[in-house]
Amino acid sequence: MLVRLLYASRAAEGVGQEELAAILRKSRQHNPGTGVTGLLCLSGGIFLQVLEGGRSQVSALYNRIAQDPRHRDVVLLTYDEIAERRFAGWSMGVIDLSRLNPALLLKYSEKAVLDPYTLSGKVSMALFEELIATASVTCSP
Repeated sequence: MLVRLLYASRAAEGVGQEELAAILRKSRQHNPGTGVTGLLCLSGGIFLQVLEGGRSQVSALYNRIAQDPRHRDVVLLTYDEIAERRFAGWSMGVIDLSRLNPALLLKYSEKAVLDPYTLSGKVSMALFEELIATASVTCSP
């Protein structure tokens, strides 16, 4: 059974580009063997990530993320059974928010900043889908 999970977290103090690169390297090495795919967005110290794959694999990964000291305030936004993957082409892609029109964020939130903590899970997923459509994914599939 396939599932899709969307969560948000805040980067712990001191987590910067080097730590993000380490997270991505580990994800890209580990995820293909477990069948997990997804995309990550980091802006203003907030992670927004979608994971897809088998229920037990995605749940185990989410539990590891929730315990990872580089993340704090981990919040599950959506968790759904799915018929097919939306992000099958990425072991872990990254959305480049530097190419984003801030007006897109205003479409879904009070301010032109990424803050999934102020949005419902459904709205967060709609925003994520639009981020994918309008911003570039910065790694090769």
